[in-house]
Amino acid sequence: MKNEQESQRKLISAEGAAALVRSGDWVDYGFGVGQPDLFDQALAARRDQLHDVKIRAALTLRPRAVVACDPEGAHFLWFNWHFSGLDRKWHDAGRSNYIPMNFGEAPDYYRRFIERVDVACIKTCPMDAHGYFNFGGAVSYQKAMTERAKTLVVEPCPTMPYVYGAEEAVHLNDVDYIIDGESPAPPELANHPVTAIDRKVAALIAPEIEDGACLQIGIGGMPNAVCTLLCDSTVQNLGIHSEMFVDGMIDLWEAGKVTGACKTINRYQMVFTFAAGSRRQYDFIHHNPRAHSLPVDYTNLPHNISQNDRVVSVNNTTQVDLQGQAASESSGHRHISGTGGQLQFVRGAYASRGGKSFICLASTYEKDSERRSRIVSTLTPGNIVTTPRTDVMYVVTEYGMVNLKGKSVAERAKALIGIAHPDFRESLEREARQCNIIPKGFI
Repeated sequence: MKNEQESQRKLISAEGAAALVRSGDWVDYGFGVGQPDLFDQALAARRDQLHDVKIRAALTLRPRAVVACDPEGAHFLWFNWHFSGLDRKWHDAGRSNYIPMNFGEAPDYYRRFIERVDVACIKTCPMDAHGYFNFGGAVSYQKAMTERAKTLVVEPCPTMPYVYGAEEAVHLNDVDYIIDGESPAPPELANHPVTAIDRKVAALIAPEIEDGACLQIGIGGMPNAVCTLLCDSTVQNLGIHSEMFVDGMIDLWEAGKVTGACKTINRYQMVFTFAAGSRRQYDFIHHNPRAHSLPVDYTNLPHNISQNDRVVSVNNTTQVDLQGQAASESSGHRHISGTGGQLQFVRGAYASRGGKSFICLASTYEKDSERRSRIVSTLTPGNIVTTPRTDVMYVVTEYGMVNLKGKSVAERAKALIGIAHPDFRESLEREARQCNIIPKGFI
């Protein structure tokens, strides 16, 4: 009863919450499905009253009114920890600023380095019987961010999935205002269609996954294809310790492939830090005692990842050079995603007993009606290295798979040329010898 009375006292309209923002403030929208909608619309309506309002967010999954209403960025500046497709478009238009970060360090950034969170507003589950507002599919760094906020506003959403885990909620006592209104359902993220190339890459990876392996699966058609193949395989007793919960994990669970019985930490639990997918996914994790959502500085810490045996990390990249550097977050100076957890999971998988990390890519792509190789002698100028050559283990294209660990620069180059598209192998070899990546006399 006390919680109910206190929550009634803290009710505020979306317009009233937006009125808390002053020019020059830093405002946090939080992560992914936890970004607010009613507050966003109300803040956009105040555009002409405000200037230099800096908004921090990550993985935007729904159009934001504060960006749409201010195409020149004269009133609202958008800062982002990890780009979605929407954030990428805004960056192309000069409306989004990327903040470099290893995702697993995000809570520490808020606790040590972020100087100001004047107002934070996040979408949460409605208050539970114990007075907690659950973060739902957006646990990630939300707890650390709420600790830093001078003014904390929650926007309850009745269809946000309720998750179990750690640092997965904020208590009424720490909330300043509760928006009075029903927040729209969390946005859904469509699964990437699986292509013939995805299936070929997955067919190379799947046999490398042993009974009792612990999986980290990234976003994209190739990782989804791996899940599909594993569902039809003989592999058993898989575990899940991942950054993102993906729909393919539900398929593995329903196929009886996931038990978590062989995990060393969080046994029997499907561990993740955020969810972004279909309504089916949100319904699956809702009040599911086998799905545990933990803060990202736990899920992505290489030491924690490596404590499980036979960790398998599967992630995409966009370009690999002949020395093995993987550029996964930009196309030249055009930023497209973010560092995310790729590097931390590559390192965690390597340190795991029997662990393996796979960096996947199609051998070519189309640009300006021209086919180009994703394996190159030199990275595109401006490209950001996400995983250094010293960390990359397996690289996989539709033409094969190579393990770069222990190989010299020349051996790496030869191996990578061997899995490039056949049309580019001769030119890659020539360029490698001209650059002395492959020295004279090396066969």
